[in-house]
Amino acid sequence: MKKRTWRDIDDIALDLAERYPNLDPLAVKTPELKKMIAELPTFGDSPDAASDKALEAIQAAWYNEYED
Repeated sequence: MKKRTWRDIDDIALDLAERYPNLDPLAVKTPELKKMIAELPTFGDSPDAASDKALEAIQAAWYNEYED
């Protein structure tokens, strides 16, 4: 399986939704979100390569999954 990068926004959001089904994504602060993503077994990019824009997009996509 190909490891995810910061560009795989929707896939990362799905991974987070599966791993943390009862956690409201909007309650997660940016540094914690970055750490959670880096700890995903499917993630293979450098944690330092994260941009605020990518983190915000992932959080929004995760929230959409959470609401469904």
